[in-house]
Amino acid sequence: MEDTAGTGGNGDLNANLRWRSTGDPQLDKAVQQWLDWDRNKWTRAQVESLVAAGRLENLRSRLCSRMSFGTAGLRAPMGAGFNRINDLTVIQSSQGLHAYLCRCFADLSSRGVVVGYDTRGQEESGCSSQRLAKLTAAVMLSRDVPVHLFSSFVPTPYVPYAVKRLGAASGVMITASHNPKEDNGYKVYWCSGAQIASPHDKEVLRCIEEQLEPWSASCWDEELVDRSSLRTDPLTQINSCYMEDLTSLCFHRDLNRSCTLKFVHSSFHGVGHDFVQQAFRVFGFAPPVPVPEQKDPDPNFSSVRSPNPEEGESVLVPWISVESELLGFAPCLSSSSVFQELSLLLAERENAQIVLATDPDADRLAVAERSDGFGWKVFSGNELAALLGWWMFFNWKESHPDPADTNSIYMLATTVSSKILQAFARIEGFHFEETLPGFKWIGNRIHELSKTGNRVIFAFEESIGFLCGSIVPEKDGVSAAVVVAEMAAYLQTRKLSLNQQLQNIYRTYGYHVSKTSYVTCNDPPTIQRIFSRIRNFSGDDLYPKACGGIRVVHVRDVTTGYDSSQPDLRAVRAALLLPLWRFWYYPGSWSPSSYSLQITVLPVSRSSQMITFTLQNGVVATLRTSGTEPKIKYYTEFCAAPGERSAEELCHGRCGRGLGDITDVSLSRSDVSQLEDELRKVTDALLDEFLEPDKNHLIRRSV
Repeated sequence: MEDTAGTGGNGDLNANLRWRSTGDPQLDKAVQQWLDWDRNKWTRAQVESLVAAGRLENLRSRLCSRMSFGTAGLRAPMGAGFNRINDLTVIQSSQGLHAYLCRCFADLSSRGVVVGYDTRGQEESGCSSQRLAKLTAAVMLSRDVPVHLFSSFVPTPYVPYAVKRLGAASGVMITASHNPKEDNGYKVYWCSGAQIASPHDKEVLRCIEEQLEPWSASCWDEELVDRSSLRTDPLTQINSCYMEDLTSLCFHRDLNRSCTLKFVHSSFHGVGHDFVQQAFRVFGFAPPVPVPEQKDPDPNFSSVRSPNPEEGESVLVPWISVESELLGFAPCLSSSSVFQELSLLLAERENAQIVLATDPDADRLAVAERSDGFGWKVFSGNELAALLGWWMFFNWKESHPDPADTNSIYMLATTVSSKILQAFARIEGFHFEETLPGFKWIGNRIHELSKTGNRVIFAFEESIGFLCGSIVPEKDGVSAAVVVAEMAAYLQTRKLSLNQQLQNIYRTYGYHVSKTSYVTCNDPPTIQRIFSRIRNFSGDDLYPKACGGIRVVHVRDVTTGYDSSQPDLRAVRAALLLPLWRFWYYPGSWSPSSYSLQITVLPVSRSSQMITFTLQNGVVATLRTSGTEPKIKYYTEFCAAPGERSAEELCHGRCGRGLGDITDVSLSRSDVSQLEDELRKVTDALLDEFLEPDKNHLIRRSV
């Protein structure tokens, strides 16, 4: 490699720099740009070290591609490189965002921007969420844009809440949520409080590409936030307003004050502790017992196997079998899970019935409940949604006895989530809609519905993301935690547990058996090959005709726009949600019925892979790439007809109870074993036949 002198625009910073050419002109240009622009000594040193060591592929991966907006904004590992999260890429992103906001808001200089952050950090990159938030603010302040920068870490939902409350043009949250500790992210919200979606995300990226070189030294001045009169701290005001608005979700404060249930809370080394404590007090509860080893922020997440409570039994209570988890017959546990050792042992000592876990940025919630004599039941996201959806409508109905009032009430879910809310809607008369995966789609749909006088009382995504009410158009683990507590307290007065009420819901609206998991693939070309093979499975442009020997009756591919249910085989290209077919499964038979669920026609989304198959036996299965991690996720669900309890009732029975009926009618193991077995077979076939994990060197999820 040839010696090359730096000739960038950073003055003395590059005056004496010499580095060896890589022999690749494109890579040399990228290296030179990085060394010219980056003023962070740690990330500069990382690039210089890679150049000196001749690690060209590593350099190419870092410097020859850029991040793009996924389901949760920009998200990547921290470290040097244009496709990593670091000082330079955050400054570039903020410059691009500023340029786009100037185009869209003539009053940007009065509305300003909200900036928040979590507690992540990486010493070897000189990178922390707080520093990145200050640099984001510095970019805006350098162009005389007011910035509402929180003075301390906050839950992610506080940023969109502040955007709406303060009338800001936009908001930025520096967080990687539940990703591995090496990651961080840049999440952008629009003036509606919803995450940016198309076309805004594409336009912001285009503006970033046009604003790559840092404008001035001010963009690197993280102390500018302490000197500028345009910077305000919204923490006290927003926290007070949020807690006041939270009272709109409290329906039984007197009952809460006398509640004898005890709750344990883990904040997973993130931001949630103080805010969940406050929320419990607002509802009249004694604060939950915190897991002391996990209540304080720790960017290394020292005491948890993974900072992602979405992993369910593998992080919360591992070794629970699928069927035991579904039915609540969890055995006594003896694993060395950190969650078990800390949260569950604390719950045992405190005689607590419920364990709540918020993820590091407190926008997701996991829940475990003590099962008398049978250990602990960890609820899936779909199961919690069934409970929360029931609870929100149950209380709404108490104050809105006129059936006509349901005409303006909605519940929303992402298309890969359980259809249980749709079953509620069919019987109770309110509206239900699906969106593409990612809460940004739910948030934007909430905004659209509000403009026509409609109200969303509950929304969720199966990855334990819940929104109770419409305080903020974003999933919210803080509000969900205290709502679950109130629901549990209420059910206790009816001598019911959460799990018993879940069975009552299934009795009334149909048993919903679902499976969600993933495989990891760190090679993007392999992912492309897998999905290309699926699209040409039976010949050119021919999708699979069967899965596990069961005929595929419908295929929807939102990546390409193919939809076999449409006369022209094309998906709708605007964000419309139109009802089509879905089918109930009756063992031994298959046919459309008066209880048929709906498959939604979704807009084309070419930024990620997603294909949904409806099988002849009624299973709906979806394969999709994650918008935040190198994963291929798969989702399968069986939906039984309302009222099914015994094997005989599976074929013939129906129950007419409504959401207000909470009589104890627990299901037995035999009630759902047939559905479970069929779903397991289809799920295994989906994985083995379509993804071919061994051939493609995919890493299976470890449980």
